[in-house]
Amino acid sequence: MSIKTAGEIRSGNAIIMGTEPAMVIKTQYNKSGRNAAVVKLRVKNLLTDRVSESILRADDKIEQIVLEKKPCTYSYFSEPFHVFVDSDFNQYEIDAESLADLEKFFCPDMTDVCEVTFFEGKPISVVLPQTIIREVEYTEPAVRGDTSGKVMKAAILKGSKHELQVSAFVEIGDKIEIDTVSGEFKRRCT
Repeated sequence: MSIKTAGEIRSGNAIIMGTEPAMVIKTQYNKSGRNAAVVKLRVKNLLTDRVSESILRADDKIEQIVLEKKPCTYSYFSEPFHVFVDSDFNQYEIDAESLADLEKFFCPDMTDVCEVTFFEGKPISVVLPQTIIREVEYTEPAVRGDTSGKVMKAAILKGSKHELQVSAFVEIGDKIEIDTVSGEFKRRCT
């Protein structure tokens, strides 16, 4: 941890706002004629994911922190926690509520490597890879003759029971690539 002035803080820095860790999304430095310089910070609380704005004097002291990040894999769900394992087989529990947006991509013993962020030894967030590959457990057969544009149909993923729209040519048992940011089908894998 180090102490910096508000004027030295940049986007992407992790800082302590109040008593909780926050990631700086945007900074805006403003120096007017007679008044002291101010910095407008837009920050995202790393524990609650809440975005807020603060205006500080440029010479105000802020505690900058370095967050530890580890590659981990998802292991299983144990109410109310998702359990991740690192390469040394240490287990980390993160509450399901904070991972609600990502749950649809988790399946037991998945091999995709996630990045788990820690604050003071406690896991606080997970970043999935940009794309993941999952198997289709169920989908309706394609309608013959429907070639008008980009035809999509619903498919259910194996292991997670998540439903998403896929191209009409995708069949049961096919492996598909999914964009984890948008949550959309990208392509069928061979």
